[in-house]
Amino acid sequence: MTGLHLPELVRARAVDAPTAPALSDGDRTLTNADFDASTSLLASALASVAAPQGRVGALLRMGVEGAETFVAATKAGLVFVPLNWRLNPDEAAAIAVDADLDVLVTGTEFAAAAVAIAEALPTLRVVVVGPDPTAVPGASTWAEFVASGDGVDPGYGSDLDAEVLQLYTSGTTGRPKGVVSTHRNLHNDPEGLSIYHFGSDSVALDAMPLFHIAGAGFLSTCLSAGVHTVLLGEFSPSVVATLIERHRITHAFLVPTTIAALLDLPDLADHDLSSLQVVAYGSSPITPALLRRAIDVLECGFVQRYGMTETTGSVTALSVEDHVPTGDRAVLLRSAGRPMPGVEIGIRDLVTGEPLPAGETGEIVCRSRNNVSGYWRLGDDGLFTDDGFLRTGDAGHLDENGYLFVTDRVKDMIITGGENVYPVEVESVLAEHPAVAEVAVVGMPDARWGESVTAVVRLVDAENAPTEAELVAFTTARLASFKKPRRIHFVTDLPRNASGKVLKKSLRETLGAGSGS
Repeated sequence: MTGLHLPELVRARAVDAPTAPALSDGDRTLTNADFDASTSLLASALASVAAPQGRVGALLRMGVEGAETFVAATKAGLVFVPLNWRLNPDEAAAIAVDADLDVLVTGTEFAAAAVAIAEALPTLRVVVVGPDPTAVPGASTWAEFVASGDGVDPGYGSDLDAEVLQLYTSGTTGRPKGVVSTHRNLHNDPEGLSIYHFGSDSVALDAMPLFHIAGAGFLSTCLSAGVHTVLLGEFSPSVVATLIERHRITHAFLVPTTIAALLDLPDLADHDLSSLQVVAYGSSPITPALLRRAIDVLECGFVQRYGMTETTGSVTALSVEDHVPTGDRAVLLRSAGRPMPGVEIGIRDLVTGEPLPAGETGEIVCRSRNNVSGYWRLGDDGLFTDDGFLRTGDAGHLDENGYLFVTDRVKDMIITGGENVYPVEVESVLAEHPAVAEVAVVGMPDARWGESVTAVVRLVDAENAPTEAELVAFTTARLASFKKPRRIHFVTDLPRNASGKVLKKSLRETLGAGSGS
């Protein structure tokens, strides 16, 4: 592994291109020199109140202060711990206690959670960003805390194995766990960056939450590549369209739900989006129907990234060149692409753990320097195989050309009448129906079949809704009989977590309660 790490690159950009823009947030733009200076000042303040490898928490939307806190922590030899601001105060406090935070930087709007955290950690230093610093008793204002630094860069950032980022799993299936990444894990190689086709005039949009690997990881990627990055604290399709037009954004990272929201913007055609060159997407599966629509409407390249928090981002990528919506190669629109440089991908039998050949479905495993070593204070917690491959918990297969096809989470696989059904396959078919806006498929207990394939659908237009029987019939010619849904429920919205993933556990619980089971 060669090259500089994130804090070293920030320092180098300030010397090589001091006046080039680094970050924009609203009406603020920081040059490379500005960003290096502001993060050194903040780093010196942090270093005065926390020892190396201490934890710096953040309840912040994606914005300048969040980016500064992230980089400043790495310069000070500290670990950045962005917290999910959508959690309730007790949930946020439980994670803060688990992380044993030394410092918390919080936005005023998240004061209730910050107060709960401060009460749970009496020695915590709290710093408030926003118009009402008194919302958290005893806290320092952002301006006061930053000004307390001497501006001398503490100089950390060259140790490959130093911990730098601690993200918490969503906790949708149990207690959230802290995933700790090092500089080695987070490092961006030139070979990996090449998938984005960045140029000297590239401008990127990061509208993902800071507490998600897609948000923090894409921020690290853009800063490492020296790309001017526009930050957005909360996704809004109209704001995104306006920012693309205003900043002539060339690159963006979106998730399928936000891609759909952007395409559904009523006045999208009134915005000049011609600057867009590449939209990277990931975090949850995308249906080929949505992807083809996005390619047609946005008229730019697309890159799919597949990975997870424990792999510090992507382990495979479907390149721009592989996004061909017609012809023999159109099948690749269902693929997550090929392994990134230095990544080994394998498929293991779900029962025996033995490697499987091309074409056979099993659990996806991977081995690379991007894999974390384990969880904060929990060790590897069953994360790895005996031969050192990380178990993703996803099911999929490799084709004969090495392309990875992700079928679903292993735990979401439906076993009906002794047959395995992967929800993504059923979802992709139903999404082709013109009346279907979104769909999620889950398995529900069934006395006869063990589990029944059950679809939950949000319609494009409730006034002209197809019947349940019509949608089931639509799948009949496209799927084996055992795969077609036995029940279809219509909803106005699908439950999602902060990263846009559908909460299938919540769906199963809601459907189960509705059936009286």
